[in-house]
Amino acid sequence: MDTFHHTQTQLQTNNFNETLLPISADYANEVFKNSYNLGFLGITEPIKEQELEKRLTEKIKSFVLELGKGFSFIGNQYRLEYNQKEYFVDMLFFHRGLRSLVAIELKIGSFKAEYVGKMNFYLTLLDKLEKSEHENPSIGIILCAEKDRLDVEIALQDINKPIGVSDYQLLLPKDELQTLVLNELNKEI
Repeated sequence: MDTFHHTQTQLQTNNFNETLLPISADYANEVFKNSYNLGFLGITEPIKEQELEKRLTEKIKSFVLELGKGFSFIGNQYRLEYNQKEYFVDMLFFHRGLRSLVAIELKIGSFKAEYVGKMNFYLTLLDKLEKSEHENPSIGIILCAEKDRLDVEIALQDINKPIGVSDYQLLLPKDELQTLVLNELNKEI
């Protein structure tokens, strides 16, 4: 997938340098990708966010491998209760190296600035309710079908919590795509 090359040439779509200590910001920029390949899900047509989350949860091992080294899955639709109200984080992980909770919010459409406010709120609740004293601040990743770097930059400009915006592709690797197409053609015969 040539991930290393893409990582080196893409501009960052996060505010880690402004919200984390320099050593943690450098490490977070290494850990989190600008784009993820979710082709292992085998999705060939549009789906709803709940279906995307369900499929990722069913294939959690593949998703954790795509996220990278050091991630531990905590849960999906992770419940946070505050002020007699319930809130649910789509997917919650812990990263051992960063020593941070990592909240992932899934979006099937393009990035919208209001997603940052929601993630900022979730990170505040995670830090207040879930974070241990020896852990670093929680980090949020908004995973969208597509993003505009300038929109992300403006949306994150005055946010003081570490938030990254990544996009994803649902393209399968060439050999798996060929197998999928052949299987579909054989079903029609």
